[in-house]
Amino acid sequence: MPSPIMQKLQDEILALERELNQELPKELKRARALGDLSENAEFQMAKQRQDYVGARLAQLKRRLAQLSLINFNNIARDRVGYGSQVALYDIDQDSEVNYKLVTSEEADVSQGLISTTSPIGRGLMGKKVGDTVKIATPNGIREFEVRALQTLHDLT
Repeated sequence: MPSPIMQKLQDEILALERELNQELPKELKRARALGDLSENAEFQMAKQRQDYVGARLAQLKRRLAQLSLINFNNIARDRVGYGSQVALYDIDQDSEVNYKLVTSEEADVSQGLISTTSPIGRGLMGKKVGDTVKIATPNGIREFEVRALQTLHDLT
């Protein structure tokens, strides 16, 4: 069974393929019928959309291929990694914050979902409960202590 993010990517790929292979050719044919292509705004817009959809499809297919290579058995059971929920103590602000490490497509900081490729996500990767880490963020250096950890294995 594909993960929700992989399913979302597959759904977007199918929708874009349908647009590229069915809808855009009809739109281009309709626009060609309007006459002079050099001054035909409808044709130019359809061509630009076709280029965009083609590029987006290639990007999504590459990302889906990358995600399919993730071996979940290689994700540590006692360290922060993809899918981990982490309770951190922010030493500088004397507060606790909770994050879940996700892919960049799933990231939503307002929901506590941070990408494994974000500065905080990268800084936390491989850390254990009790570890402290200093992370350079856009708002300056922040220091965190890992207080609690649930890995992907604990959550499934």
